[in-house]
Amino acid sequence: MVCSTYETSGLDIGIFAAWVERPTVCSPQRQSSHDEEFPMSILVTGATGTIGTQVLHHLRGTDVSVRALTRSPANAQFPEGVTAVAGELADPDSFRAALDGVSTLFLLVPNVADEVTQALQALTLAREAGVKGIVYLSVYKGQAYVDVPHFAGKYTAERMIEVLDLPATVLRPAYFIQNDLRQKDPLLAAGVYGMPIGDKGISMVDIRDIGEAAALELLRRERAPAPLPRETYELVGPDRLNGDELAQIWSEVLGRPVRYGGNELAAMEGRMKTMMPAWYAMDLRLMLERYQSDGAAATAEEIQRFENLLGHAPRSYRDFANAAAAQWQGV
Repeated sequence: MVCSTYETSGLDIGIFAAWVERPTVCSPQRQSSHDEEFPMSILVTGATGTIGTQVLHHLRGTDVSVRALTRSPANAQFPEGVTAVAGELADPDSFRAALDGVSTLFLLVPNVADEVTQALQALTLAREAGVKGIVYLSVYKGQAYVDVPHFAGKYTAERMIEVLDLPATVLRPAYFIQNDLRQKDPLLAAGVYGMPIGDKGISMVDIRDIGEAAALELLRRERAPAPLPRETYELVGPDRLNGDELAQIWSEVLGRPVRYGGNELAAMEGRMKTMMPAWYAMDLRLMLERYQSDGAAATAEEIQRFENLLGHAPRSYRDFANAAAAQWQGV
């Protein structure tokens, strides 16, 4: 057995549990039947999605073996050097098999109705498999937005990581800047910025910075000779922006008047229910209600810590908007 005791990282406890004694984590020595065929490696879940694709991009060309979890390896198209591995988080047996020979895990659990179950089971299976490092993608303000299901669910997984003292880095990304690519039609056709984020302000983050941060932490943990202590990072942009300020940015980069569409949410939830399950539409509406009532603005310390991890300043919303406008206008 390999046993390690880690220092606590000072995570907020929130309403979910009281303080508990931190146990020593004991992981069995790996005895994989594939050790000779496959070196120990990083496994990336959510590999075909927006963030997983960015993580694989930033791992490309490094000196580590990288695998990507997918339901259909035969149809997968991953960067050169990435090995497709069959499995899915909703099927514990397939995920257990996919962890064979894995030393470091990137865990991204989709926003599904059983997200908490999938996350806790995946962490349990990783622990049982003796994975020495985990990078878990959580969410910014998960400990505060207790009434938003996918926020509270991710924070529940954080609590498991903390209480069991798993050797993990928790990444808490804010609202993705690139979500606003969906605003193309209302911006260009109606001169409206339509995401009802409210008046308090939020600190959006670029998905490229998320992928880079995840890759840096995966490589740090993979290359370490032993499990490393827990870490937590808030992945946030450098700007606090509200609806009117975002409309102003788009006015400037598009060279035409753009107004904020306002804070109405009921009609938006109704529209979303035509494109997604009703439970998920409600979940997103609850998130936006909290953006409107509380905001999601980063502190200077959170931004600086993220910058220190990246080695450069987080990308700004204006830079994204300039690039998007140029592409849309064919400049």
